[in-house]
Amino acid sequence: MAHHVAERPASPGPAVPGGRTRPRAGGTGLLSGPGARGTGLAAAVAVLVALALASVLIGYQTLSAADVYAAYAAFTGSDTDLVVRHLRVPRTLAGLAVGAALGVSGVLVQGVTRNPLGDPGILGINAGAALAAVVAISVLGVSTLLGYVGFAFLGAAVAACAVYAVGSLGPDGAGPVRLALAGAAITALLGSLTSAIVLRDRASLDEYRFWIVGSLAGADTSALLQALPFLGAGLLLAAALARPLNAVALGDELARSLGTRLWLVRGASALAVVLLAGAATAAAGPIGFVGVAVPHIARALVGPDYRWVLPWSAVLAPALLLAADIVGRVVVRPEELQVGIVTAFVGAPFFILLVRRRRTAGL
Repeated sequence: MAHHVAERPASPGPAVPGGRTRPRAGGTGLLSGPGARGTGLAAAVAVLVALALASVLIGYQTLSAADVYAAYAAFTGSDTDLVVRHLRVPRTLAGLAVGAALGVSGVLVQGVTRNPLGDPGILGINAGAALAAVVAISVLGVSTLLGYVGFAFLGAAVAACAVYAVGSLGPDGAGPVRLALAGAAITALLGSLTSAIVLRDRASLDEYRFWIVGSLAGADTSALLQALPFLGAGLLLAAALARPLNAVALGDELARSLGTRLWLVRGASALAVVLLAGAATAAAGPIGFVGVAVPHIARALVGPDYRWVLPWSAVLAPALLLAADIVGRVVVRPEELQVGIVTAFVGAPFFILLVRRRRTAGL
């Protein structure tokens, strides 16, 4: 477990009444100034739109924009129409929704725990969703995504609540180190239970083994519609937490002096992470490294201000996820690599580099 050190925020700004300081909204980044950040964000959105179009067109069967238009304007039930409407478009929409959820939840986890190596798994989200899905498949005989998506979401929520409850024990409450240690303990426990069930009933868990890798293939529009209310609520809650997270980044004592209710910020952040990462994990499996890497990329571009880091992460994460999914379709044709495998290949070196930089800096 990496040592938990606060992300270096922008230097405190002008004093406010009572001798307190107000955190400065700006910060270091490749893009300086609101105009440059806004223009860059618009360009990133354009890239995301292009990747979404490429995701619909590229695959085992290469399509054209005319094919996509015809599939909706004059549906005939042909193989091409079915591929567009039931495979490519749902898969692309899932990549957009899941990617945004993973990126924003990664920002929240790193912000509220002040752990630069944190991701949604640190709060037991992935482990809880995986255990609930295994129980639904193996014990209750559920065999469809629509069947176990609710169980996975419930498991993610219960695991996150358990982590927060354990981390809150003691007089100091749910501090960053306590949350991280509680998350590691709960994740290890739930992972052991999941492995025990898988080893006991291998034959009936083919779908689980495909799901646990992390994949957008087979995304279902109905399941995505079920997840959208949770994702929307999580994104709205995350947007409301941008300013409080800027204060939390300054440290607990200074945040309290600025009037920030740390228990409320951490509780609301945990709820947002449950809504976002829980729904994303239930829909596409525990896709790793996106929640770790994207917030750091966003901060390198726009600085540490969460009012910019959150929207940038909401755009960069689905772009990364869709790009990885496209690569997975073409590198081993006619087979596919699940997107979770591709993100691991890309994210693991980034994670190692990040750890080495932290050690070199003595953090």
